[in-house]
Amino acid sequence: MTDLRHPLRLLASAEFARAYTIAVLIAVFGSFAIERLSSPLTLATVIVSLAVVGVAVLFARRDELSLLRLAPTSLLGFLALALLSVVWSTDRSDTLAGWASLLGYAVLAIAVGHVRDTLQTVRAIGDTLRWLLVVSLSLEVLSGILLDVPFERLGIEGALASGGPIQGIFGTRNMLGFVAVIALITFVIEWRTRSVSTPVAVGSVALGAFLALLSASPTVVVLAAGVGVASLALMIVRHTPAARRNMAQWALGGVVIVGLVAAFLRRHQIIQLLDAGSDFSMRADLWNTILDFVPDSSILGYGWVGAWRETEFPYIYINILLDQHHQSALNAYFDVLLQLGWVGLLLFVVLGGVAIVRSWLVASVRRSVVYAWTPLVLVTLAIDSMFESFTLVGAGWFMLVLCALRAGQSRSWRENIDAAHTGTMPTLPVR
Repeated sequence: MTDLRHPLRLLASAEFARAYTIAVLIAVFGSFAIERLSSPLTLATVIVSLAVVGVAVLFARRDELSLLRLAPTSLLGFLALALLSVVWSTDRSDTLAGWASLLGYAVLAIAVGHVRDTLQTVRAIGDTLRWLLVVSLSLEVLSGILLDVPFERLGIEGALASGGPIQGIFGTRNMLGFVAVIALITFVIEWRTRSVSTPVAVGSVALGAFLALLSASPTVVVLAAGVGVASLALMIVRHTPAARRNMAQWALGGVVIVGLVAAFLRRHQIIQLLDAGSDFSMRADLWNTILDFVPDSSILGYGWVGAWRETEFPYIYINILLDQHHQSALNAYFDVLLQLGWVGLLLFVVLGGVAIVRSWLVASVRRSVVYAWTPLVLVTLAIDSMFESFTLVGAGWFMLVLCALRAGQSRSWRENIDAAHTGTMPTLPVR
């Protein structure tokens, strides 16, 4: 039994870690609903409170942690640049607020990443998303079928009876689709690792697929295709003999490059096939307008804000020129380029790219299928970042930091430094 009389022992206990992780995940993935049902201040208070508790948990477990491996270097660099951008930002208060949001969600991800292993993380995310998707579907049924009244405060349009699109408690159909894809990856990993019973696993996968379909989000099709291809490639690599695995990795890398080039050359046909012409046209106009503003501040950007402040330069002018009310660049890479310039974009790409490579290499040699979760989620984030800016705020940013941390825990130059002090060289078992 845990000695509840000692606060540090309680904070360091497995029971507290489990409860804390669930609380964090509910707050992160339910952030839109929390903000809409209460206020932005309430959401900020919840995130700050959980972040403070997370720091306390890490302090209580300090003997288990290595300062060198506390967080990825690229993450620290990105956060430092975002904070430094207050110097040249057009609105310092907005920059500080945006940076505080980045830091808060990053602290939550770091805390969860250090108190839960990969399987425990998958189970916690699976349990959380299962319930949040059930709540979303229940509210959609209530709004669209039983009452036939939109729940405007939650952004639910009540279009379930007509086949969608639906939004659930996540604000937009694209966000619902994004969460549903992450949920599907998690549910399948749960199923393969036998972490839940078969009926629960099958029901969860069906629920995630059903909501992804009803979201009617064009990005869901792209995400599903990308994750499917990545899953197939990873399966091939995992079943390739160790002696030929490097050759298989390089061959698959070449196939990916050829596929990306082919997709770019056939982009118009793909857009037509997805029936997303108007949606993509709107994005293309937005991106072209953003590029017109980049040369004025191309190295370091206009200063970090996260979600756009529509009254601030250059966001107000971009929306005026397009006669729109965009709250992001609808592309994480363009958003970083606009706000933190080429330096910020480089750090962002390094953060995600290195994490994908590390986690992919680990998943290709580790026996358990649970290690496939991290690279598949990172692939989802990378693809979604081409069409949305979810990866820079809220749940998307949380998942990026969590997965980058998870990837760095298995393959990092800092492992060798730790090994030099302990005298034990880290190894990965080869299958």
